[in-house]
Amino acid sequence: MDVIVENLSKSFGTQKAVDAVSFSVKKGEILGILGPNGAGKTTIMKILTGFLFPNEGNVFIGGGSIFKKAHKIKQHIGFLSESNPLYDDMNVIDFLKFIADIHNIPRYRMPTRIQDMLRICGLEHERHKTIRELSKGYKQRIGIAQALIHEPEVIIFDEPTTGLDPNQIFEIRELIRQIGKERTILLSSHILAEMEAMCNRVLILNKGKIVANNTPDELRNPSSHRILDICIQNGDIADICSKLSLIEGLHEVRVTAHEKIRVHASTDGGIEKAIFALCVTNDWYITEMTPVEKGLEDIFRQLTQN
Repeated sequence: MDVIVENLSKSFGTQKAVDAVSFSVKKGEILGILGPNGAGKTTIMKILTGFLFPNEGNVFIGGGSIFKKAHKIKQHIGFLSESNPLYDDMNVIDFLKFIADIHNIPRYRMPTRIQDMLRICGLEHERHKTIRELSKGYKQRIGIAQALIHEPEVIIFDEPTTGLDPNQIFEIRELIRQIGKERTILLSSHILAEMEAMCNRVLILNKGKIVANNTPDELRNPSSHRILDICIQNGDIADICSKLSLIEGLHEVRVTAHEKIRVHASTDGGIEKAIFALCVTNDWYITEMTPVEKGLEDIFRQLTQN
């Protein structure tokens, strides 16, 4: 089931939390929504789940508008909030039965659905335990189970691995990846490695606006330019940088802390050939030319610091 967000805006008093945001997510795609605190991530998720309505714009889920078919759309959405509210006094099976009742799952189907959730979410050995006895990792699994039990086509996770240890994070990531093969998933996180590990595409928000919307690979390696680290011997480094900066297609030339020359080059081609030709002309020789790949953290900081 596809999700289409069109020109979405939401204000709280004079504060514009979401500002003319548009994007889409297709079935089988995991979209990561990333941004600093106050960027509008949670507001967008609350609009998608029907907890809030926008001031402007619209959301279409499976072709239906949230303004016209809100009740029907909610039946196709599973949601795990950041706080993951659970009833600690209930055991795992009783809680899942309670959630199944809320979603009007027929009684004859309940045992099968609950068993499926216990198996898929790795809760089979915890089924009779009281929720308060469980670790945070297992509580997150219960939260995922309640989001999946009614077989929704769209699933929204708000900070699904907050507070988990590295082993628990790995297990939850694997679980979400498996779920995402057959459903549409949107998730928010502050953990950049999580986005790279799980998401087909990353949406970066800053101050309520989209500042990037691309795959992790394309964000790290934008088609507009490349970064190269070069070591050139047998010449004065200031003279080398000065002459390199005259090459057409080199946008920035600087010396790094490791005494390498870092250049930002266009992807039109021919840059390496021009650098080699310059070195031959000046009797310099190249000992290294290495492409530099930006990390998602660098890109995030670059896009959200201002």
